[in-house]
Amino acid sequence: MTDAHAPVDADAEPRGDLCIRALAMPADTNANGDIFGGWLLSQMDLGGGVFASKVANSRTVTVAIEAMTFRKPVYVGDVLSVHANLVRIGRTSITVHLEAWVLRRKERLQQMLVTDGDFTYVSIDEQGHPQPIQRNGQSIAT
Repeated sequence: MTDAHAPVDADAEPRGDLCIRALAMPADTNANGDIFGGWLLSQMDLGGGVFASKVANSRTVTVAIEAMTFRKPVYVGDVLSVHANLVRIGRTSITVHLEAWVLRRKERLQQMLVTDGDFTYVSIDEQGHPQPIQRNGQSIAT
């Protein structure tokens, strides 16, 4: 695991596993013409959910979003990439640090950090109840 809470250098490279990539479209804008924060948050949640389900080897649901920081706006035409770092695995939960980076439409040379935050997911069974996370056939104890 990495130190996901270390200060993020905006000129650095993305940290963690690439989970999702999406193109910001005109339909995703707010009244100011920037990409709506809710769209960005949903893309991060989708990417984090993919990562958490892979780690838990089960279905997961989002239970908390903490320490969310919107650093820069996202514009129509930006290519968004969401990267995940594992912060903590509990008995039924997984905390993931997510970073959202963009390639600007007109500046395809360097990615830019636009948002980051910690998301917590819970492993659930077929009935939607929390279940212990299994790793190598063993339950993880906290």
